[in-house]
Amino acid sequence: MKILYFYPENPAASIQGNNARAFALLQYFKSKNHKIDYVGIASKSFSEVDLESIKNADLIENGFLLREDKPISKTLSYLFTYAIPNKLKGRIRDFDRTRFGHKEQFLKILKDYQYDYIIISYAYWAELIKENKYLKNAKLIIDTHDFLTSQFQNQKRFNLGKYFNKEIELLNLFQKVWVISSDENYVFSQFVSSEVITIPHALQAKFQLNSAKKYDLVYVASSNEHNVKSVKWFFEEVYPKLNHNLSICVVGKINDHIPELPNVTKMHFVEDLNRVYSESRVAICPMLSGSGLKIKVVEALSFGLPVVCNPRGIDGLINKTNNGCLVTEDATTFSKYIEQLLTDKSFYQQQQTLSENFFVNYLSVESVYLELDKVFK
Repeated sequence: MKILYFYPENPAASIQGNNARAFALLQYFKSKNHKIDYVGIASKSFSEVDLESIKNADLIENGFLLREDKPISKTLSYLFTYAIPNKLKGRIRDFDRTRFGHKEQFLKILKDYQYDYIIISYAYWAELIKENKYLKNAKLIIDTHDFLTSQFQNQKRFNLGKYFNKEIELLNLFQKVWVISSDENYVFSQFVSSEVITIPHALQAKFQLNSAKKYDLVYVASSNEHNVKSVKWFFEEVYPKLNHNLSICVVGKINDHIPELPNVTKMHFVEDLNRVYSESRVAICPMLSGSGLKIKVVEALSFGLPVVCNPRGIDGLINKTNNGCLVTEDATTFSKYIEQLLTDKSFYQQQQTLSENFFVNYLSVESVYLELDKVFK
């Protein structure tokens, strides 16, 4: 089976949750011997060298990077094929991340190759297949990753009806709509005419990797606006209530927004995130806003770690209770959950068992691969 998989970023940069999902899908395709061509967007953080390393890992057959053409060199073409049409159509810019030259380069790939399936990541890249005459009867799948309308709600020009209608319009261009969580399935399935399928983020269970503990708490996050707001709340409201002898490990670009503290180990990047999780007792996910399944929560559960989080931290989990996550909006309760897990062995083991059972039943490679197999049967 030949599949064209579009994901804009470098999936090997797995410190970000969205990249980890893309990489996990490539691993699934490899396990099933599907032939994959990969298309991304060229950037300072995604080059031909990165693409070659993915190819050397036998995850893809061919790799392509779309580049933005410089309009100054093709002024008339830019005006009449891109700038003016987009003005006349009154496009919502937030829902179209294609740039001048992207569609033409993508069209050439489809012209040169034949595919059984074309998978596009994110609704704001759906324009790549819209009115494309070289689809050649390929089945179209959109991997939504998130409920995008929600992501734009704080912008000045945001209009709920207009944005939501646009998102649904784009999803209806595809025969199958993948969502990462049951919450998004509930929303989209009521409005989208296409088939909506829940494909959670899949990971191997790593319970057996748990080793000598070096950190009491682990927190993994990028530096997006939701994480920045949330980590500020944690260190201002929760951290002062904790025993300062606790050892805390923070991994990711979120460290740019965390003060230097004696009991906090800051790692901007790690080669082996598995090692950090296996050396930690409890995972935290302070999350005051944002939508969609939190990959950092899935990663923690894959190690059987109890998780302490805000209500947004369990978004997307099919079970909101008995899943290994202790949930609260209150800073004092948040700190007490952490304290109880670290001092009450029986309570810790109870939450660890819930974490492991929930992961195996709903988020393990075995359970998610069964759902993917149904798509490509």
